[in-house]
Amino acid sequence: MTDLFSTKRQQFFPLAEDLRPKLLTEVEGQEHLTGSGAPLQELLQHEGMISFILWGPPGTGKTTLARIFAAKKQAHFEPFSAAEQGVKDIRKIASESEDRLSFHGQKTILFLDEIHRLSKGQQDVLLPFLEKGTFYLIGATTENPSFSLNSALLSRVRIFLVRALSQEALTEILQKALQKLKKTVAEEAQNFLISFANGDARILLNLLEVAALQSKEPEIPLSAFETLAQQKTLRFDRDGDEHYQTISAFIKSMRVSDPDATVYYLARLLEGGEDPRFIARRMVIFASEDIGLADHEALPLAVSAYQAAEKIGPPEVRIPLAHVAIYLAQAPKNNTSYLAIEAALAEVKASGNLPIPLHFRNASTKLLKELGFGKGYVYPHNDPEGAKKIMNLPKELKGKKFFQPKETGTGE
Repeated sequence: MTDLFSTKRQQFFPLAEDLRPKLLTEVEGQEHLTGSGAPLQELLQHEGMISFILWGPPGTGKTTLARIFAAKKQAHFEPFSAAEQGVKDIRKIASESEDRLSFHGQKTILFLDEIHRLSKGQQDVLLPFLEKGTFYLIGATTENPSFSLNSALLSRVRIFLVRALSQEALTEILQKALQKLKKTVAEEAQNFLISFANGDARILLNLLEVAALQSKEPEIPLSAFETLAQQKTLRFDRDGDEHYQTISAFIKSMRVSDPDATVYYLARLLEGGEDPRFIARRMVIFASEDIGLADHEALPLAVSAYQAAEKIGPPEVRIPLAHVAIYLAQAPKNNTSYLAIEAALAEVKASGNLPIPLHFRNASTKLLKELGFGKGYVYPHNDPEGAKKIMNLPKELKGKKFFQPKETGTGE
């Protein structure tokens, strides 16, 4: 009778929710945030509150950490999905938060899931409410906040990195789940589950829950998991080595003009859950850095890919991204404009603000004209050869060359 009740309960309460930790000490795999002397533990021990962003892969406990924090602070927890709600909803929450604080003395924590889905313009709506203390913000994101959040918001929050769950952490979570379900698994099935989850507890628990509901035996066989997991989803820690290795391989494949490798690593990125906008941004940079002057169509085409990534979601976005990535891979390569700006920046940092030649200065007043501003300037449309004879750099840089033309090739 107890087992039947437990099974029915699981049908109404997902296992992942049923096992959600209530205390920081129960959270697996995030000891750098939750252990003694760690940031979240320290914050909970002080009376004050701050706004912060939890950045890490899916299924690693970001929502759980936010709920525990709110409960410990006795704050009202207001969940918000940036994928489904917008600015109007934020303003409504702010109004309700003001009333809650005024009439009940209770603070509000706005848990903004997938905060990276708010445009940088939309993020500005949060600023006055954070300034006034209308509510406190806990954001959750799988994207690098340096790219996805605007500088004004970043200056008002702290960033905490949430790590992909280790095999040890997933094993602990699995054992707790099996005890709850009153089920067992053989070692090979356990290894399969942990490997399939790839650092994501939600994947592990969801697969285990379905297999447990379908299995009548006390021990769930490996075959049950293999049947449910017919296609393994590729995932990588966005802050980890696999993420950077894959995007590096994608860029380098375009640089060496290999369209097959380019589209393969693009597929790895997309299948791994990478934001198409991030991929498109890198393509825009590549179009100028590596193709540059060799093909003036590359940059506008890459910009078009970024616009498509902003307006078209998965799975269709793969088509324009592949189209442009293959074009960039096949395009001739020339990085002279990139080298030129790097050399110029190095010079500016070294020599500072050297005096601009007088002939380049604008004689906007009589006094400036009397001081020689604009004197000697040759209008190139009237005298092309004369214009070429004039030294336009500061005199201290006479003969300096930043732009070094070279024959277009495949790049390095």
